[in-house]
Amino acid sequence: MKTHFRQVEKSAGIGGAQLWALSVVQQRPGIGVGELARALDVHQTTASNLVKNLAAQGLVAIDRSGADRRTATMTLLPAGQVRLAHAPMPFAGVLPDALSALDAPTLARLEHDLGILITALEAGTSGENTPLSEL
Repeated sequence: MKTHFRQVEKSAGIGGAQLWALSVVQQRPGIGVGELARALDVHQTTASNLVKNLAAQGLVAIDRSGADRRTATMTLLPAGQVRLAHAPMPFAGVLPDALSALDAPTLARLEHDLGILITALEAGTSGENTPLSEL
């Protein structure tokens, strides 16, 4: 996984989580931060920080023209399209891509067994909403 994330940064010039967020914005123009957070399975604050960073780089446009100015929607800018074009697949990362190919019984066993491992590690929940690329 680390090799994939290094390839992403080298090819696209941005981190894996940022690339994944860009790909979701490309697929869903006008997406809001809350919906992006759900799509990435991260906390809304994490998604908001990703969006701010992408906007600061000129990769996404943020629109606050709705009735509630606190609500922002995003669209991909041409520079974001260029970054996506130069990035290796899969945009979501190799682990989510591999997990999506597994059948339901295998995923259920994996979830059960990982639960046992997490309990044995006494890992807690401090990093549960952190993208793997940021660990």
